[in-house]
Amino acid sequence: MRDLTPRQIVEELDRHIVGQDAAKRAVAIAVRNRWRRQQLQGDMRHEVAPKNIMMIGPTGVGKTEIARRLAKLTGAPFFKVEATRYTEVGYYGRDVESMIRELVENAIGLVRAAERENVQAEAKKRVADRLLDLLVPQPPAFDAMHESPDSPERYERTREKMRAMLASGEMEQRRVEVTIEQRATPMMLTGVGMEQMDLDLHGMFDKILPKHTSRREMTVAEARGVLFEQECDALINQEKVNAAAIELAENVGIIFVDELDKIVAGEQTHGADVSRQGVQRDLLPIIEGTTVQTRYGYVRTDHVLFIAAGAFHRAKPSDLMPELQGRFPIRVELQALGKDDFVRILKEPKGALTKQYEALLATEGVELTFQEDAIETLAEFAYQVNQTTQNIGARRLYTIMERLLDELSFEAPDMKQGRVAVNAAYVRERLAELTEDEDLSKFIL
Repeated sequence: MRDLTPRQIVEELDRHIVGQDAAKRAVAIAVRNRWRRQQLQGDMRHEVAPKNIMMIGPTGVGKTEIARRLAKLTGAPFFKVEATRYTEVGYYGRDVESMIRELVENAIGLVRAAERENVQAEAKKRVADRLLDLLVPQPPAFDAMHESPDSPERYERTREKMRAMLASGEMEQRRVEVTIEQRATPMMLTGVGMEQMDLDLHGMFDKILPKHTSRREMTVAEARGVLFEQECDALINQEKVNAAAIELAENVGIIFVDELDKIVAGEQTHGADVSRQGVQRDLLPIIEGTTVQTRYGYVRTDHVLFIAAGAFHRAKPSDLMPELQGRFPIRVELQALGKDDFVRILKEPKGALTKQYEALLATEGVELTFQEDAIETLAEFAYQVNQTTQNIGARRLYTIMERLLDELSFEAPDMKQGRVAVNAAYVRERLAELTEDEDLSKFIL
């Protein structure tokens, strides 16, 4: 976990997300407190619990993005889930504990990526040796009476010559035959796809299903990638990875539970409300701290940081179960976006949409630029459409920008090269008709 101060965290988040300073400060402090806990010793370290956060605000104002960027920034395993996911099938839907299993899966990916970096040099060396074995097979043993005395030397000379050609890239298109190992899946055996199964069942099938090997002809360039994956798998200690991933998930994992307001039960006591109440009860022990069995081992959730979010238009946080409310001591309210916010979103973030489209069209040799009045007009359109139709926050900019540049994106490959300056007139010409027709804008914008 990176050792960042709250100020540094906020500064990094500011590079990608406009406004919402209160939410940024809250998550920055929560993350720093996790680092502080790691510095403690003995019982006190165990006693300090994470200060879970509830973000309250309309859709498209940056709740998910703040949590996602925070996890990426700190190198923490992250998993986002909608609370309604657990109410979709029958009364209770999917097992609530599955969020912990998926968090661990993400932690496994992070740890494996780090381990791959450590074994990369050795894996590449082994791949080169295996490619040589395929290109220059070991000669069969000869009878001593007929064996040429210089044949081993000749073989080594040929092998070293081929090694030099491999290193220089001269052999990339030569074809070789590679052994591929593949494990049977339940779809092969029963027609049931792995993606429909719980991760624990996935692990069980990993152990009991037979492996199949086949030989496939491919180029050296293709074989290099296949063999590299095989050698990395052979060099990485999976038990070590599993243990490190569990520790990472337990101590720095972040789970973002969206649409928390959708599991607030109304005055009814049957049907969907029973399901919502059930999800709240099931969430409670996970957030309070419990042990969850995963395919990699048992995981304690005591120090996982939970960030919940919801619009809370028709319900209030106080409508949640009192015990669940108490597990989210930090409440931050995110503000709806105005025109000025849209202007900043289009200009300031490192990955602003205007910068994305400029980069995309530059690949076609088209120099695209957005003038200041164009950005002002786009922001005004986005704000007005949000006010007159459903307010989807910054997501409105995606549909508006795509509609604005639809024709240019289509024609760009045939333009070869050129310059296109987008100004206010350009924006109005392409968007005015749609935004004037309110019924149409509901579907297109």
